[in-house]
Amino acid sequence: MFQRLSTAALALLSTALPVLATEVNIYSHRQPELIQPLANAFTAETGIDVNIAFVDKGMAERLVAEGDRSPADLVLTVDIARLAQVVEAGVTQAVQSDVLTANIPATLRDAGNQWFGLTSRARIIYASKDRVADGEVTTYEDLESDKWKGRICSRSGTNDYNVALLGAVIAHHGEAAAKTWAEGLKANLARKPAGGDRDQAKAIWAGECDIAIGNTYYMGQMVNDPDQKAWADSVRIVFPVFEGDGTHLNISGVAMTKAAPNRDAALQFMEWLSGDEAQKIYAETNHEFPVKLGVERSALVQSWGEFTADSIDLATVAAARPAALRIMEEIDFDG
Repeated sequence: MFQRLSTAALALLSTALPVLATEVNIYSHRQPELIQPLANAFTAETGIDVNIAFVDKGMAERLVAEGDRSPADLVLTVDIARLAQVVEAGVTQAVQSDVLTANIPATLRDAGNQWFGLTSRARIIYASKDRVADGEVTTYEDLESDKWKGRICSRSGTNDYNVALLGAVIAHHGEAAAKTWAEGLKANLARKPAGGDRDQAKAIWAGECDIAIGNTYYMGQMVNDPDQKAWADSVRIVFPVFEGDGTHLNISGVAMTKAAPNRDAALQFMEWLSGDEAQKIYAETNHEFPVKLGVERSALVQSWGEFTADSIDLATVAAARPAALRIMEEIDFDG
């Protein structure tokens, strides 16, 4: 009789308790191959599967359309403005976590706990080792100087990374000065904007231009690609600063969706991503800057030297995105 009563009790208990989630579903702006090493390590440690759907465009719109039926638990994306967009669309929820608060500096997370930075990267200058002298370019403001006429390469002006940089210019100098800066940068282009950041390094290697704007981690990717190493070897990394301030940073980050059908597992993954193991994977695999204090940058990234980060808050940069995008379109930067 004890066994029968125990079985009945267990049956009742199983209907009363929720089934623990065994998966996390992610919508990612980042290519899955960049996230997969992290997903694999998390699954190996916890037994929780990580399912990644690559969503290149329209993520906020997709989440709005799906509403409470969305299968997505988390959004992983690059660029502070993209994080701000999903929050503004009303498809995320605040997350209270002592782990996230302890691991991620306040300047790299939302004051309302809607998004959290996981890595950072600097928007730097690739400079030809052969045609650009040390100290010849030191500030972002200098990029509009006539001395760079016909010597700069750039990807599209409406690319998120360049829009964020222009947003930082707006934050420092105002819209009018930022438009003048963008016009000066356009006037100094050696060719019509095209390709990604690595294509700009390739153009320097090919002699099409002398300097270009790019993210730090692309240098790491080129150094480790036999087909692209020559491009990286042809340039020197320069950490430009805003006059009187520091180097522009952007982030990759995470937000929990409002629907989040696997909330507990999703929170566990968020916290894990901010911890030592994941931060080290980010550093060694993607050549990004860890956000958690005490986790070192990769040896390659350390070899590029130290820099002072810009003091402008990333939320302020995100707020300037509409004006920055409008300026790029008004001056027909890509035309």
